[in-house]
Amino acid sequence: MNSMYFTEEHQLFRASLKDFLKKEVVPHIEKWESTGTIERFIWKKFGDMGFFGLATPEADGGLGLDLFYTVILLEELQKINSGGFAAAIWAHAYLAMTHLNKEADAQLKKDYLTPSVHGDKIGCLCISEPFGGSDVAGMRTTAVKKGDSYVLNGSKTFITNGVYCDYMIVAAKTTPELGNKGISIFLVDKATPGVSATKLNKLGWRASDTAEIAFDNVVIPESNLMGDENMGFSYIMEHFALERLIMGINAHARAEHALEYALQYMSERQTFGTTINQYQALRHRLVDLYADMELCREYNYVVASRLNKGEYVVKEATISKLKSTKMADEVIYECLQFLGGYGYIEDYPLARMLRDSRLGPIGGGTSEILREILGKIIIDKKEYKSAID
Repeated sequence: MNSMYFTEEHQLFRASLKDFLKKEVVPHIEKWESTGTIERFIWKKFGDMGFFGLATPEADGGLGLDLFYTVILLEELQKINSGGFAAAIWAHAYLAMTHLNKEADAQLKKDYLTPSVHGDKIGCLCISEPFGGSDVAGMRTTAVKKGDSYVLNGSKTFITNGVYCDYMIVAAKTTPELGNKGISIFLVDKATPGVSATKLNKLGWRASDTAEIAFDNVVIPESNLMGDENMGFSYIMEHFALERLIMGINAHARAEHALEYALQYMSERQTFGTTINQYQALRHRLVDLYADMELCREYNYVVASRLNKGEYVVKEATISKLKSTKMADEVIYECLQFLGGYGYIEDYPLARMLRDSRLGPIGGGTSEILREILGKIIIDKKEYKSAID
């Protein structure tokens, strides 16, 4: 592993994490993939190991470690062949908890962030809507101020952890006439009257629960407003860089895992008296795929290093997700082909990997939306700046 980014402490962490996943997670994956339900005990075990608190300050119960510990967590989660389990973990730790870390006040951190670090509460992030998708500014969910409360109405969709969560970080319009400048962020406890969740049936990510969520006159206290009113769009944009980089890292890690598996298979599979890793057509194609993966991996490490230093990397993270997810789809498609008929059999890992990987160019902003964002930056010279500075 690249020593430019990973210290001896990082490597020890990776070894410990791999051992934990092998012993505590892998034996349950097939059950969770089948039932679509990740049992609660594993969340507590993750919390006890400190895995949910890597990026959370020590004052809030976390470890306050650098971003490359997160990179390691993401990479190793991709290598247990359950994109759904991996998504449930990082959606909690790096979608919901990122907003808690950055925008929650002391009381909300005490009530929700610290329990999230410990694995006692599970969170989700609710932004996408049935009629909006990647169009965050076009959301229809509203939060109307009434006395010392807000009344929330609307719906969200494609929400990872939306069914089995304990709380939701919800974006809603508090001043609709201002468009994207009228969006605010709220913490909504799942048990609040008027909140309902419907589980969606997905092509991949079968272990995770993905929900459509409805808010019907949900009354939430004013104290559950996170950050400043009408600043929600800026907060969302601020954290999209991390989400996109996460999905880019996920992509290079699953591509690397697919290539490792394919190489092992090809070294053992024989046709006409020779192993198939000796056929030039297959060798050269695999080398091309490996080169594409390594280019994305090294690029993602550079972006992670810059984000770790506090740089605003919205353009670079967008490129990471756009190119890495496309690369991963191509790599896994070809690796399945290397296995021939066995690649199409569920007893082999590539079939699930292909299904799980296909969400990469869709979730967290479709590739089409990302190209338009990059077009604005590169062609129109639009500048995106941090809202927190």
